[in-house]
Amino acid sequence: MNTTLLLARHGQTVWHGENRYAGVSDVPLTDTGYAQAEALGRWVAAHPVTAVWTSPVSRAVVTAEPACRALGLTPAREPDLRECDFGVVEGRTLAEFAAENPEAAQAFRADPVAHPFPGAEDPRAAAERGAAALRRIAAAHEGERVLVVAHNTLLRLVLCRLLSIPLGEYRRVLPQLRNAAVTELRINLNQVGLISLNVPCDQDRT
Repeated sequence: MNTTLLLARHGQTVWHGENRYAGVSDVPLTDTGYAQAEALGRWVAAHPVTAVWTSPVSRAVVTAEPACRALGLTPAREPDLRECDFGVVEGRTLAEFAAENPEAAQAFRADPVAHPFPGAEDPRAAAERGAAALRRIAAAHEGERVLVVAHNTLLRLVLCRLLSIPLGEYRRVLPQLRNAAVTELRINLNQVGLISLNVPCDQDRT
């Protein structure tokens, strides 16, 4: 029996405009981010789910609140859906890091999995924990529709892992998950299918 997972990245944060890496940092949403969360809530109200799961990080929890309010659901938090720790680049831009360490930045651009930032979480480990979390959620809600609110880099790594895309290609194949956009997966036992990717929640879907 298929389980449908609706994956959404959290709303825009105060670091979004400068493209700063926000992994373990607790960065608040902007006014735009709150508006994106409300739009996601309206979309979910029109396309109901039976459960909502989020990363424990506040920007994901807050993004899920309008959807939970619309459907009268209490969100469940999954620690393994947290964003990756970006090590020395946390709170900084890639350009800032490149100015300091051009060789390491170039290696990251060439293969971000083989050459993660110094002090960062191993992307392979992040992909495994995130994929395992989604499989647990799917198993707990067999045959249901579930909203999962998490993070840009983690979700891209997880999508690559579940869809058999080489992890080192995640930045090229999936340049960005838009804030509060919806990506739909169907999971049946060990089979995972991608139904839609990065669909804005203000766009009508059937």
